[in-house]
Amino acid sequence: MNEITSLLAQGPAPDPGGALADAAAQRFAERMAAQGRAEVAYARIDSPLGPLLLAGTARGLVTIAYLDDGDEQSVLGRLARELSPRIVRAPGSLEQARRQLDEYFAARRRSFELALDWRLSGPFARRVLRATTRIPYGSVSDYAAISTRAGSPRGARAAGNALGANPIPIVVPCHRVLRHNGELGGYAGGPERKRALLTLEGAVRA
Repeated sequence: MNEITSLLAQGPAPDPGGALADAAAQRFAERMAAQGRAEVAYARIDSPLGPLLLAGTARGLVTIAYLDDGDEQSVLGRLARELSPRIVRAPGSLEQARRQLDEYFAARRRSFELALDWRLSGPFARRVLRATTRIPYGSVSDYAAISTRAGSPRGARAAGNALGANPIPIVVPCHRVLRHNGELGGYAGGPERKRALLTLEGAVRA
């Protein structure tokens, strides 16, 4: 008898706002994720840059998405199309990522120690993003340098596109890549967030 069936067998009980049912459903989802019966687990967390959606698989963290204008469903829809429709909300599965992000935003962490799932990026984009992870905290690079490190010296524009589509921002620090003249350049989360991250790291002045 599973946990939800057991609770139902006990008969009705006072449950203001459905809190007990929600808690049981959440425990069931966490168990599914832990046992591998769900292929993607996700959680929504708060951050100084606004709400974030984190998602992970058995391979590792697969996305961090800025949730602007309530676009959680569009993020989950992409995960369902490109990875698996077996998605559950399981914050416990993302606890390590949440804790490390909290430490980063509190200026207590300079690098992340998380397994990453690169499946939302193609081969060239993966090379670009892996090169980007090697930019030290508090430092910056430019699109041409990153494309060269990714094996395509003339691919600065393509590298910019790959960085703009980075599915794991912050942890994969695409905010550390600027234009060759030092201007911020684009960022999927918007220029204000890019500047905020660089300011946090001491790479630019507030």
